[in-house]
This record gives sequence, C-alpha cells and structure tokens, in this order.
Amino acid sequence: MHIAVTLRNMGPQSDRETLRDGARYAEELGFESVWVTDHIAIPPDDAEGSGGRYTDPLTTLAWLGGLTQRIKLGVGVLIAPYRPPLPTAKAVATLHELTKERLLLGLAVGWMDPEFRALGVPRNERGVRTDELLRFLQHSFTDDVVQSNGQNFLFEPKPPLPPIYLGGSAKHALKRCVRFGCGWLPMSANPDKLAHDIEHFSELAQAANAARGPVTVMSNLPLEDAGKASALLHRFRELGVDRFVCGHRYNTLSEYKTRLEMLARLSKSQ
Repeated sequence: MHIAVTLRNMGPQSDRETLRDGARYAEELGFESVWVTDHIAIPPDDAEGSGGRYTDPLTTLAWLGGLTQRIKLGVGVLIAPYRPPLPTAKAVATLHELTKERLLLGLAVGWMDPEFRALGVPRNERGVRTDELLRFLQHSFTDDVVQSNGQNFLFEPKPPLPPIYLGGSAKHALKRCVRFGCGWLPMSANPDKLAHDIEHFSELAQAANAARGPVTVMSNLPLEDAGKASALLHRFRELGVDRFVCGHRYNTLSEYKTRLEMLARLSKSQ
C-alpha cells in the first residue's frame, strides 16, 4: 500500500514557499504522492479555514511538478462538471507529459450549490457532465482524431491517460468506476464500512466482467497515538487498499514537516 500525503492549497498555508517546501520535503521523506484539492468559488459564509483562497489544482500541480523530480502529483478531487471537457483534457495532458507522467487524477461530481451557481452550471446536470468529461478524456488520449462539437481535430500532446480515481459515495461512484474502468477515491475513516463497499465494488466489476479498479483512501490518522495509527494503516492494507492519502491540518510549514516526519516513521514500521 502506497502512503501519500495532502498539501493544503487553500488558506494562508497555500503561499508559494509552504507549497514548494512542503512538496519537496514529502519527496525527500519518500512519500509516493502529494495531493491537493479543488474549489473555485467559496461564498463568504463558508470561508472559515480558507478565507476563500484556493489555488487552482492543475496549475498548482504543474508548478510543483517543475520543483520536484519523483513524487507523484494527485488532485483529490477535481470537480468534473465545473470544467468544459476539451480545455480540461488539454490541461491534464500537458501536465501529465511535462511532469513525466506523474499525475494522479481524482474526479468527482461536486456538491457545493454556490459554486455551481457561480459557474452557471445546473447542479442537476453534474452526473451527465461528469460522464461527458470521462468519455472525452478516454477518447482524446487514445484516438488518432478527436471530435468536439462536430469538429475533428488532432489532440496533442498525447501522453498515456493518467490513472483516474472517482470520488464520491459508494452508491453512485462505484457504478461509474466500473463503467469507465476507473479506480475509486473514497474519504473514509471507518475501515469496517469501507470493507463492505470494496466488496460491493468487486461484485459490480465481476458482474460487468471487468477488473476491479484500485482503491485510494483519503483520511487522517491519529499520529500522536502511534499504536492506533499503525493499527488503522494495517486494517486498510488488509482490505486491499492500494494507496492511503493522509490528510493533515497545520498552520505552518514547520508543523507540516513535523507531521510528515511522524507519518514517515509510522509507515517504515509497518
């Protein structure tokens, strides 16, 4: 099971020095990947903790890719219906190629009503728009000639399609994962509930005569209690989780580095 970490691309912790040094330190300590999140338009009454500040995830990862060498770069998750398929696919392809194929692409349908309103995107179309983006990504990264709005064109650069992980509740996300051959990216602190969902994921894949996609879990760990944290990691590994992304709350770069060091020691003891 790969061990990965989040990096806050929101609030005062998203200044260039903290982002840069945090990603570099995660790479130095040997973590498999570093993950950022996605919000575009936070309303004033929901800005606690971020002040409404979120750096664009794909732009942030492209910048971090130029400052690191090996660590993979994850977005957990890019809100698919917020973005038109063609420009999004172009940004994804460019980022993936220029970072030597280090992108891990999490996608989800979204939930925040004010953001949908700010973007002029009907919330009741989020599932349809997510499917549209997924289909377009699959075609644009594989077909010699791509079509959009009836127009044929060449899609370049064309690296391999990055690994795609779909976030969201098991009820809807797992069916979409199987339909599009994607991995699943749940946020779960409860291994027992997750065990049931992973079993259901396997059953859906088997019924579709398809391979079950990998599972990346995003959660936090009680790092101050090494025994409890170790037991949780062991349980996730037993369930067949392929990657665990540890979320962090921190105010300063120094605090972030300290938590990375605690997690690194824990992961080496597994």
